[in-house]
Amino acid sequence: MDRQQVLEKIAQIVREKLSYKGDLSEETRFLEDLNADSLDLLSVVMEVEDAFGIKVPDEDLPQLRSLGDALEYVLKKKL
Repeated sequence: MDRQQVLEKIAQIVREKLSYKGDLSEETRFLEDLNADSLDLLSVVMEVEDAFGIKVPDEDLPQLRSLGDALEYVLKKKL
């Protein structure tokens, strides 16, 4: 999977879990732009874990503030 494919998969997960219909980019912030609460974010993270076969420890959750953060995290874990 290349960078764009990973981003598209994360965006698909966000749209499904948050019922979001608008445009998403690497700059899209979960809390500020999507009005996601902590439970929403946890739901997205759990789905990302399943989709990419990774684990996100609780202490890493605060660094996942945007789609770009999630993208970089997945790419780093998948290497």
